[in-house]
Amino acid sequence: MCIAEEVKAEKSTRDLVPSSAGEPPPPTPEMAISVPDEDVDVEVAEKPSWFTPKRLLIIFCVINMLNYIDRGAIASNGVNGSSGTCKESGICTPGSGIQGDFKLNNFQDGVLSSAFMVGLLVASPIFAALSKSHNPFRLIGVGLSVWTVAAAGCGFSMEFWSITICRMFVGVGEASFISLAAPFIDDNAPVAQKTAWLAAFYMCIPTGIAVGYIYGGVVGSNLHWRYAFWGEALLMLPFAILGFVMKPLKLKGFASSQSKKEDCEEIVVPKAHDISDEQISNHPTLAIKRDSAGRTSTRSSFLKRTLVQLERFWKDMKVLLLDQVYVTNVLGYIAYNFVIGAYSYWGPKAGYAIYHMSNADLLFGGITIVCGIFGTLAGGLILDKIQSTISNAFKLLSVSTFFGACFCLIAFWLKSLYGFIALFSIGELLIFATQAPVNYVCLHCVKPSLRPLSMAMSTVSIHIFGDVPSSPLVGVLEDYLNDWRKSALILTSVFFLASVIWGIGIFLHSVDRFNEESVHGVPTVERANRRPLLDENLEASEESL
Repeated sequence: MCIAEEVKAEKSTRDLVPSSAGEPPPPTPEMAISVPDEDVDVEVAEKPSWFTPKRLLIIFCVINMLNYIDRGAIASNGVNGSSGTCKESGICTPGSGIQGDFKLNNFQDGVLSSAFMVGLLVASPIFAALSKSHNPFRLIGVGLSVWTVAAAGCGFSMEFWSITICRMFVGVGEASFISLAAPFIDDNAPVAQKTAWLAAFYMCIPTGIAVGYIYGGVVGSNLHWRYAFWGEALLMLPFAILGFVMKPLKLKGFASSQSKKEDCEEIVVPKAHDISDEQISNHPTLAIKRDSAGRTSTRSSFLKRTLVQLERFWKDMKVLLLDQVYVTNVLGYIAYNFVIGAYSYWGPKAGYAIYHMSNADLLFGGITIVCGIFGTLAGGLILDKIQSTISNAFKLLSVSTFFGACFCLIAFWLKSLYGFIALFSIGELLIFATQAPVNYVCLHCVKPSLRPLSMAMSTVSIHIFGDVPSSPLVGVLEDYLNDWRKSALILTSVFFLASVIWGIGIFLHSVDRFNEESVHGVPTVERANRRPLLDENLEASEESL
């Protein structure tokens, strides 16, 4: 209830309940309102004694890798399996893995790989909006808890729809982490190594998928595909608990949760009279007003907060949609992810069909691990070396993707397995060099308070328009062509579209907005609250205020 409503309620109380012995009511005490003094030093929250930015990076990297191990595992031959086949003689061979147990065709199998996107699409904007009123680190803990339960549920699934629903909730868990982890890393990375730190984080995407291929192949072949999901859930559980039990971290561009609580806290005006509950109950009019006012205030407050959140979300979305740099970057990322998503899901099966690889999971997993690590790290280090600017990031994105597409395209033309491995490895090195630059643009082309939403909408866009439709569409294409080599060539050509779009970004006017809010007139209290918890130079920073 706001101050005005409390004062009005007190006036009504004095009118309805007469004073005793005809004496005039005692004067209403003056209401004291504390106003933050900008000249007063604000104590910056201390970081946990054992916690350092590097440890934060390691924790987030492990969580990110587990997330993508799940993606690789469900795409592996050991977990995904194959459908049953029947020969002309009438002899049928039973299928294996998820596809064999649930009797899925290629389209259904592709849908299964994309089901997580439903949860990701719904939850990403919600988590990004909640980060403005709730501690982002706690939100990550909530998301990882949902992810853990959903992954375990995949292992207990009994048919297509039950495992599909569980995959949707896996997306909910991913939404909290993927949109908030990168801003935390960007806050605490050394200035000269920001892209390299992002590269280390995003290196876990190809590495996790590759380890997932191997993990799924080994566990699925030796135990059962269900054990692969149960193992993932057990590995993620400690990190979900960590998000709740450890001291939460702050994010640049957002006031601390304590500050927000104090700002939004209701100020209650002391009562002028000591009115007992019995007096209120005996006065019908006052009792009705008290009850109805409480219910109305609660409903009104909830609706008001909801409308404010929606209005703020739409206002922030308009800023993103009108930002040419951001839109161009995301459009190129969509085309890029269209190919990467289909590669990661259909790669082992395509390799087995084209080159008759008996160990397609291990081979594709090994290539992706090596190329993913070195390619992603190289992209971050190169951008830091040539100076981390948005324009330079677009140059690296366009050139690297173009030459990577050329090598991958030639690789699929070759009939020799060894020639394919050599050229495809070079192509993947160049392709994965884009991971750090593309996310650097997403983080630095918007002001700090928009970074969670920027990452969330980027993630939603590349999935809903990229790898979500690509997996089932390539499945339909293969059902029609029945030739994995042709399907792979058609898919790879989409990389050239991504290269062209990112090339356009080179000529756009771009401004790095990472420090935008700190150079404008932000009050001292807000500057202190917005300072990241893990700043290693706290004392020097405080002296500059």
